[in-house]
Amino acid sequence: MNYNTIVVAPPIFPDVLEELRRHARVVDNQSGTPLDAMTLAARLAEADGLLAFALNPVTAEVLAAAPGLRVVANIGVGYDNIDVAACNSRGVIVTNTPGVVDDATADLAFGLMLAAARRIVEGDRFVREGSWTPKAQLPMGLDVHHRTLGIVGFGRIGRAIARRAVGFDMTVLYHNRRRLEAGEETTLGVSYASLEDLLEKADFIVLQVPGTAETRHLIGAAELARMKRTAVLVNTARGGVVDEQALVEALKRGRIAAAGLDVFEGEPDVNPDLRNLPNVVLAPHVGSATLATRHAMVWRAARNLLAVLAGQEPPDRVRS
Repeated sequence: MNYNTIVVAPPIFPDVLEELRRHARVVDNQSGTPLDAMTLAARLAEADGLLAFALNPVTAEVLAAAPGLRVVANIGVGYDNIDVAACNSRGVIVTNTPGVVDDATADLAFGLMLAAARRIVEGDRFVREGSWTPKAQLPMGLDVHHRTLGIVGFGRIGRAIARRAVGFDMTVLYHNRRRLEAGEETTLGVSYASLEDLLEKADFIVLQVPGTAETRHLIGAAELARMKRTAVLVNTARGGVVDEQALVEALKRGRIAAAGLDVFEGEPDVNPDLRNLPNVVLAPHVGSATLATRHAMVWRAARNLLAVLAGQEPPDRVRS
């Protein structure tokens, strides 16, 4: 009999939960009540594995309360909720779920781009409030087709966004820490640009970089000032990549045309100024929130976790 104990911090799909129960004792949270650091630490006191989500803080303090913990399997590509260095120092393996979120997140990035450019949310409100009359001045938007798209961060999701741009006949610029080989650029139909050139030339700028100390406030007042006044900024990366107060000022002053945001610096709290601006589209961090994608993410995280508990190398080990 296997005496491993697994703590599942978020509610998950019943079939995945049943699979975990076949291999270990499971402490679940199907009620969906968010677990703060103190509660999570208490549940981990005798745990061997943790299945976590973005809102579950796995800090050094939490780890100190979990002496037997061997693996933290995060449901998501990003893992800024986990102190990876502290895990490494304690011999705790960290895994994530790359690949399975790419298409869903790319879809949302394009959705935010279209919604912000074509003022779809404003139009929806216009109709619902009964403002659409024969003499009404309708919300005028910006064309997306045949424009220039700049993608900052060109990993799997960035490339998926670039592939979607083909259908809109867009010119695609990208900026990344490492430039692609010339042949790959040709295949994808993209051109490399410095961050400064990309900001100045692009009509639409999509941020898809990881949330790290190096990328914090990558886009601030100086960067926003480089953009076209007709530019639209989309952030489907991490909230801290953008200086939100600088963005608020740019949107208020018409320094850029609009923004589409799926992530925020203090989420789930959102800057009240952002909520009150008509030229920003807000989404509650739903880049991967489709049923099929989330199901695939949870299964992948579970397989990573079970691999470690079985003494195997997990497919998606985080090595940073």
